[in-house]
Amino acid sequence: MDHRHVLRALSGLLIVLFVAMISSTVVSVALPKIIGSLDGTQSQYTWVVTATLLASTASTPIWGKLADLFSKKLLLQISIGIFVIASIACGFAQSTGQLIAFRAVQGLGMGALQVLVQVIIAAMISPKERGRYNGYLGGVMAVATVGGPLLGGFITDTSWLGWRWCFFIAVPFTLIAFVLLTRTLHLDEVRRPETKVDYLGATLIAAGVSLLLLWVTFVDNNFAWLSWQTLVMVGASALILIAAVMVENRVQEPVVPLHVVRRRDPALAIVASLAVGMAMFGGAVFLGQYFQIGRGYSPTEAGLLTIPLMFGVLVSSTVAGRLVSKTGKVKPYIVTGVVILTLGFLGLSTIDHETSLVLVSIGMLAVGVGVGMSMQNLVLVLQNTVPLGELGAASGAITFFRSLGGTIGVSVLGAVLANQVATKITQGLTKLGIDPAASSSGGSTLNIDAMPPQIQEVVRAAYGDATGTIFLISAAIAVIGVVAALFLTPTKLRDSVDL
Repeated sequence: MDHRHVLRALSGLLIVLFVAMISSTVVSVALPKIIGSLDGTQSQYTWVVTATLLASTASTPIWGKLADLFSKKLLLQISIGIFVIASIACGFAQSTGQLIAFRAVQGLGMGALQVLVQVIIAAMISPKERGRYNGYLGGVMAVATVGGPLLGGFITDTSWLGWRWCFFIAVPFTLIAFVLLTRTLHLDEVRRPETKVDYLGATLIAAGVSLLLLWVTFVDNNFAWLSWQTLVMVGASALILIAAVMVENRVQEPVVPLHVVRRRDPALAIVASLAVGMAMFGGAVFLGQYFQIGRGYSPTEAGLLTIPLMFGVLVSSTVAGRLVSKTGKVKPYIVTGVVILTLGFLGLSTIDHETSLVLVSIGMLAVGVGVGMSMQNLVLVLQNTVPLGELGAASGAITFFRSLGGTIGVSVLGAVLANQVATKITQGLTKLGIDPAASSSGGSTLNIDAMPPQIQEVVRAAYGDATGTIFLISAAIAVIGVVAALFLTPTKLRDSVDL
């Protein structure tokens, strides 16, 4: 495809990516209000995010593999349909349980959209030229992440709209993208009717990962770290994942191509993506909660306060993408990115409920710059090493591990935050002479507005002070990404679409 035709098809793909990303960011600042109005708990707050990431993560390798076997365009249209139906259902949810279930279905569509857009772009454009188009991708990601919280805050604060429109808003954009892609996307599809999808491997991977994430969510809350529940859940998860590796080694068309994952650069790119995903998703999800509950700002104000993070992503991804296309080198930008990401999280680890917003903004800007420079370029490293026939599975693999990192990050950091908050609220209420056990506001609900002023202050201080701890953990995770990036081979990106 020439540049003009690529741009026409890219317009529809970018809208799809925009919608998939904005569906998460729109909800991020609205979640405290949503969970409060549905009378949910901190654990359910985490699960509204985790359910989407879990479904997205578990299904990503399957979508990636299907893209190698069947029509990429048809798969994209199916995933758009799933996403639209789930978004409407989320808008009509009447309880947190229903919302979590519908968000899981929405996650299936989101996982498909994110990996299929990358696969289709890689099928149209060579790795070296892709750096130039990655600037557009980075721009769309940044606009979605900047505009999402602002839009979510505005919708939530507008009386005649309300939080349910945070889910409905994605539907018209998605339908426009569907029409655009139907008219402009024309790929040379290579049909391989003799091949089969490895459903057993896909099921085992999804089951093993899901069980592990369930354990992360419930451990130290519903049961102890050293308990029979831990032994059963972790042991079963390990056995299922070992079985998955054995199946992937034996089948002709594995969901996660182990021969690609075993190579040095793809393996290092995956490890770095896992670390970046854990740090980024895990840290960013709780920023909206920090500003609203810890600092007392409205959803709209919380959206405005996250602009430094998104501005960093927008500028760094666009500039780094152009430089990668110009030089053909990708390692220096990845290494620089993960180092800046780590420093940003270290800065944010010092915050509490009274920290200057200028310092918080500097930390967020550094995190945004780090993510913008590293995230898409790590995908390029992997795509540069595989032929066109394995592009879907390889892209699915790195997206899977990045999403897996994000899901683990949200689960682990959410569990840490919930425990820290509960402890700090108990200490604060005890100082006031209030029995925490007798108080219905002892951290079990996020409906802050319904609490007496004294207890509101205790809860806000607890959330503000506990947030620094989860950013310190994010910084430690990001260090793993730095080590992996340093060991990448300094290679030049190829000029051709196929090897």
